[in-house]
Amino acid sequence: MHSISEIVSAAAQRPAGLLLEGEAGIGKTTLWLAALQHARDSGFTVMSARAWEAESKLAYGTVADLLTDIDTDALASLPQVQRVAVNRVLMRDDAGGPETDQHVVAAAMLSVIETMAVDNPVVIAVDDLQWLDACSRDVLAFVARRLRGRVALVVTERADPEQPSTTSWLHLARPDALTRVRVSPMTLGGLHELISSRIGRSLPRPTIMRIADVSGGNPFYALEMARAIDTEPDLPRTLAELVQRRITDLDDDANDALLAAASVADPTVELLAAATGNDPDRMTELLEEVESRGIIEITGNRVHFTHQLLARGVYFGASAPRRRRMHRALAEAVVQPELKARHLALASSRSDPEILRSLDDAAEAARARGAPSAAAELLDLAIKLGGDSPSRRIRSGSHHFRAGDHDKAHEVLAPALEVVRPGMLRAIALGLLAGIYIYRRSFADAADVLTEALANSEDNPAVLAQTLLTLSFAQANQGQYEQALVSAQNAVNHAEILGIDMLTSQALADLEVLKALSGNGFDEDSLNRALAMEDPDADVPIPFRAHSTAAQVLAWAGRLDEARGHMAVLRQRCVERGADGDMLFVCVWSTLIHVWRGDYAAAAGAADDAIQHAEQIGGDHSLVIALTVRGLAAAYTGQVDAARADATAAIEAAERFSAPLLAEWPIMTLGFVSVSLGDYEQALKDLEPLTSDFDRLPCTEIIKAGFVPDAVEALVALGRTAEAEPMIATLERNGRRLDRSWMLAIAARCRALVAAAAGDVAAAEKSALQALAEHDRLAMPFERARTQLVLGQLQRRRRQKQSATETFTEALQTFERLGSPLWANRARAEIERTNVAPGRSAELTPGEQRVAELASSGMTNRDIAAALFISAKTVEANMTQIYRKLGIRSRAELGRRMGPRT
Repeated sequence: MHSISEIVSAAAQRPAGLLLEGEAGIGKTTLWLAALQHARDSGFTVMSARAWEAESKLAYGTVADLLTDIDTDALASLPQVQRVAVNRVLMRDDAGGPETDQHVVAAAMLSVIETMAVDNPVVIAVDDLQWLDACSRDVLAFVARRLRGRVALVVTERADPEQPSTTSWLHLARPDALTRVRVSPMTLGGLHELISSRIGRSLPRPTIMRIADVSGGNPFYALEMARAIDTEPDLPRTLAELVQRRITDLDDDANDALLAAASVADPTVELLAAATGNDPDRMTELLEEVESRGIIEITGNRVHFTHQLLARGVYFGASAPRRRRMHRALAEAVVQPELKARHLALASSRSDPEILRSLDDAAEAARARGAPSAAAELLDLAIKLGGDSPSRRIRSGSHHFRAGDHDKAHEVLAPALEVVRPGMLRAIALGLLAGIYIYRRSFADAADVLTEALANSEDNPAVLAQTLLTLSFAQANQGQYEQALVSAQNAVNHAEILGIDMLTSQALADLEVLKALSGNGFDEDSLNRALAMEDPDADVPIPFRAHSTAAQVLAWAGRLDEARGHMAVLRQRCVERGADGDMLFVCVWSTLIHVWRGDYAAAAGAADDAIQHAEQIGGDHSLVIALTVRGLAAAYTGQVDAARADATAAIEAAERFSAPLLAEWPIMTLGFVSVSLGDYEQALKDLEPLTSDFDRLPCTEIIKAGFVPDAVEALVALGRTAEAEPMIATLERNGRRLDRSWMLAIAARCRALVAAAAGDVAAAEKSALQALAEHDRLAMPFERARTQLVLGQLQRRRRQKQSATETFTEALQTFERLGSPLWANRARAEIERTNVAPGRSAELTPGEQRVAELASSGMTNRDIAAALFISAKTVEANMTQIYRKLGIRSRAELGRRMGPRT
């Protein structure tokens, strides 16, 4: 009880959990019930359910129990898609509505819990987690990870010391929030007290010792043995023997009633009567006799065993033919397709067309209820009972895939692909296989499979269009943008002919993002059509959603507020549907948009959310993109070690599964950090994988060419301006062609650096001012401030000290407001260099200024002479004058005085 009190007290402040584990009959349920009562006495709202072995295959059985008694007002406030999902779980008439699955159900349950916890703390209590159905397990896992308010999770698990735990999936947000308590066997004194209180008299110590020895301290066994002590000379030594002794003198009708009750999840008097051929009154009479023996309890019309071990003993104590006969009778008595099919399946040991049809119908009903794992399990059962066919395997694989079990999907699908003939069914199977490959990030394998699928889908335009759409995605993720563009355009053509709005929206969205990635920009009218035709309730992969495309291409075009609005739409949908994978996408792109907007606090928050979702999803790919954006956010806020660690880890992970495209942004982060520190040689080493392939870059949108300003600055600083020229020219050309303010602003700033390096300060200043004019169209304050650093340097070289100081000061204020300390330090250094102490003449000639800048970058006298086309002696003479004017004696002091160069 001490642990129970601690958990209840902790949950009044923050999420806490208690897992009671131990062998069957050890007393877990008793403690669980005590915990629930303690919580009620402490003012908690209790949501409870007891999972039963008989319902471990019934989709959402435990979740339905948890939600049954919830106030209808709490459910009415849910978003529509969540209300539909809950109605389907509770088997209410949902009058149609959007598709749902366990993710939507989980999001609905989490919403309900959070709403209730505002008024009173909440306890979510589940007894016997090992019997949870797959859908309920997924829902509970989702909810547990996301609990944030005043909520306690109190659960039990039957644990076998020789078997691994079945609850490895159960985690709260804080690892230390879940307390595991092993329920131990009772002591001799404890057993004596239990038995005395339950049977109303005290047994002799030798008898108690015998019971303790045989039961091993298990209170359930001990109590059952004590009850039999008056009539049995020997104590029962097994569960089956114990149960048989309890029911041996019951008549056949009573035994049949008990077997029927042990064979269903939620037995009622009426159901048991129908299954055994009795009327309800006769069944009540039979059950009351059994209840008097402490085997069952009757509450209203519902029947429950006093302990699951008794139910298990009754069921497995019956012969196999008798169990099959009972399941056949129950199949006639139940109404729900899923239950009817399961009972029919358990009633047969061979293939039966009626049973296979029932399983198919039940699988479709489970799918419609949003229970893909249950649908897959029903089809797998049909396959095992002799109904093995390619069509059934393809449907089962599809359900497994949707339920998130991609390995099982592949296992089920593979035999079908060996025998399915060419045609539409094979195209569908290949499309599913491609989806599995894409999930595994095997894009080349996916493209090969989809190419074969195209040849098999020519007679079905809808399948053909969807196949082309998926193929374009696989090609794009290999960097084959031109091929992807062709596939996407063909998908649009077929979708337009079909006139299916949802498919056309997806195809148009895919086409527009690929146009941009291919260097062709995007068509705003086409994008708006995709948005208008998008079905917000359709379960569409997020890369193909029109709002997803709009957020990306508008962000690249510098329209960041619009992009953020589209991302908010996607986020809301993900929250309502509990879509973890989609939420990772949203967090990643939100981070990029926040960074570009200069909102680094929001970027850091979104990046942290991305890491959390990546950890929940698992897999290298998820972690790579989450580490990438977290490293980027850290880089802009001056967290050098953290940024480099995340970027390096992301690059290494991308290399492990041969995904070079995923390494591009972490490489850019490393280069940006080095430039931020003024380490230009290291910056070029960092960026070499990107700069060496610049001529093969498909486009210069910021998503692909974000490294260019850092590469150009480093190249100019090291006197390698000729290498920078192609990058600048490409940005200028594409910027004018596409009217991209980012490209034009960055190109003009880079052009200013090159002109300044050549000594044409007037031309350089003109380019810098042109860059600032482009920045006026671009809500990227960091980039504007960075351009101001260049302009201020040029103003200082033209002896416009007042203007230079004002320009540097404005840049400093921006960097400080954004929270970018490395760049704020650079701005301060420029201000100090401009405002020298009174009485000291630090005015360098343009030639001296250029020599000083190159020397401070680390170049030798010989390198400076070569870069400026002067002799080494002239460089030495300039250095002497520079040292005298600045009052310094070494290059180290010169580096500090000159500060990092831009």
